[in-house]
Amino acid sequence: MFQLLLLDGLVATYLPYFIWGLGLVLVIVAIAYLFAQRREGQVLRSELVQLSKLKKHNVEYEFVVKAMKLSTWHIDAKTRVITFDYDYREKSGEGDSMTEPATLDELMQLFVAEDVARMSKVFDDICTGRVQEFHEQYRMKTTHSQRPYWEESFATVARRDTEGLPESIVGTSMRIGQRKAMEEALVVARNRAEESDRLKSAFIANMSHEIRTPLNAIIGFTSLLPDITGDEERHQLIDLIQENNQKLLQIIDDVMNISKIEAGNDQLQMVTFDLNLCLTEVVDRFRPKANPGVTLTTEFAAASKFINSDLGRLQTILTHLLSNAVKFTQQGTITVGYESLDNKRLRIYVRDTGKGIPQELQERVFERFFKVDEFVPGAGLGLSTCRVMAFSMGGNIGLSSTPGEGSTFWLDMPEQ
Repeated sequence: MFQLLLLDGLVATYLPYFIWGLGLVLVIVAIAYLFAQRREGQVLRSELVQLSKLKKHNVEYEFVVKAMKLSTWHIDAKTRVITFDYDYREKSGEGDSMTEPATLDELMQLFVAEDVARMSKVFDDICTGRVQEFHEQYRMKTTHSQRPYWEESFATVARRDTEGLPESIVGTSMRIGQRKAMEEALVVARNRAEESDRLKSAFIANMSHEIRTPLNAIIGFTSLLPDITGDEERHQLIDLIQENNQKLLQIIDDVMNISKIEAGNDQLQMVTFDLNLCLTEVVDRFRPKANPGVTLTTEFAAASKFINSDLGRLQTILTHLLSNAVKFTQQGTITVGYESLDNKRLRIYVRDTGKGIPQELQERVFERFFKVDEFVPGAGLGLSTCRVMAFSMGGNIGLSSTPGEGSTFWLDMPEQ
């Protein structure tokens, strides 16, 4: 009984202290918990900020890749498996990109055969660590077309193992078809410019010769006139002077006509005239100039044919075409005629039985300064003048020719 009373007294005495101690412990625990929560909240907010930055970085990265039309990929150097992360290359059809991981051997099947060996070595070198990076251009096949497209890739080793061998390789690829087309166009333009410079030099040399030849004849024959007393000899000299005058004038006219038409300073002079009469007059002028054994004839589709066109330019074109036919035809016939085409156009032609023009030169005969035969007199401007004039009249000019059999030059123009 006494022990129970003693226990109750101790409890009554120390219970308040116990309660206060327990409360103090709880307060300390609560404070520690609050500090822990606060710290955890700070860590969480920091992680959320980093996550937001990472997300923003990924969005910006993806935007840049998309804007530059790139594909990004990585290769596991150990397994030789390539995986495309993004692919924003311009698509030219179905099946042009690899959406699933593939081995490098499977990738090689997409390369053009001529580039497979080179690109296989490039990938092998970087996967084995022989090189740190590469920059290559190559051609890829497409499933929808027989024409390949050009592509350019950059790659570098991103991570190595403990032995220093590559583990991961990252790279980007982009299509460069437009750039390649531009490069090819620039090469063609450069070649044409170089050829044009060469032809201009040849033209200057030809013009010097062509102008000097009739000019020397004019000066020489003119100086002889005072010493000639016979009327027949004087007439012969005068005829030779007039002939060389016409040659000199024709050369200068060719240069001036091309310059004026291309500068837009020469307007069409439209008149209505009989085409039969026009062709006959031009042919009659060339009959005395034809080589012995060559016959000049005409073929008209109608008894008369009135058209509305630039008579002067048409006569100039016919003069050049007939002049060439006479130069290169040693025997046979030269025929001038016309026919109506189905599309309300008229075709005027000059057909000869001359030496003909090889197929590989037929596209070039209308180029300025170009001469098929350097030993035949001429400045190489006649057919170029014809083409410029034909285009200015809304027409077109061309030819068909067989070496050894002859040529046919034709002018297509509106039938008005």
